Amino acid sequence: MLILMKVKLAMLAGALAAPIVATAFAPTPPQDQDGARRLPSASFSYRAAGDFSRNGRPVEGPLRELRLPTDLVIMKRQVTVAEYGRCVDEGACPRIAIPASPQDAPVVGVSWHDASAYAVWLSRKTGVTYRLPTDAEWTFAAAEKARDEAMPLVDPSDPAQAWIARYETESARARPVATAAQPGGTFGTNSNGLDDLGGNVWEWTNSCFVRVSLDGGQERTTNTNCGVRVVQGAHRSYMTDFIRDPRSGGCAAGVPPANLGFRLVMEPSPPVVTAVTRSVAKLLRRA
Repeated sequence: MLILMKVKLAMLAGALAAPIVATAFAPTPPQDQDGARRLPSASFSYRAAGDFSRNGRPVEGPLRELRLPTDLVIMKRQVTVAEYGRCVDEGACPRIAIPASPQDAPVVGVSWHDASAYAVWLSRKTGVTYRLPTDAEWTFAAAEKARDEAMPLVDPSDPAQAWIARYETESARARPVATAAQPGGTFGTNSNGLDDLGGNVWEWTNSCFVRVSLDGGQERTTNTNCGVRVVQGAHRSYMTDFIRDPRSGGCAAGVPPANLGFRLVMEPSPPVVTAVTRSVAKLLRRA
């Protein structure tokens, strides 16, 4: 009887583990996404996003040394016109006015809500959870393509000088030409193997706009506005989440982007097999 129970438990463990291993440990990006890159977690410098102040005067966000808690799996390129169109055809994504572009060009003219709807649809189609990256994740993935948004040093006792410095820094940037999104690969590949970062398509992130006080040497968030999201490209900017065309005036801060598009990250699958294996092992020990 004891031997028979052990055999049954072993058969159960095999039946449970076999199909789960295929999905939990080796999630394969869908073919029509043209692959994704797994970036091993590593330390990187990150300038905090948001509006920071000290004693009522504007200052730059802290420059931190961060490390992502896990490896980052991110699409090698931006979602294309054809890919977004399939989501529209299935009624899962809003129909948008897509500029005349090749089907393999990055889709632009999408809001944060549109991009999030696509992530939900793709997750349902593939069984793998996709989402927009955070600003920190995008910065890590962008590597040398990411720009540090530090302001010039000014006299901290003169708030007017600080505001002027910020204005001049923004104005000195070459305003992007609002041309059509270019075919994939036009703006090159970065050291992480990702295409077109920092080109003429800015990418939505999931990070909300925050206002933070640095008084007394402590960070205190005074306002979090998730109706405004961080977008990343040739520089960091902030956009109202329902805006599709940045030229319409939806830029909350900074020089407006030329085009709004996106790429997604893939969430790591839960360690289901490990949990099942441990449970079966306990039952075998008890038997």
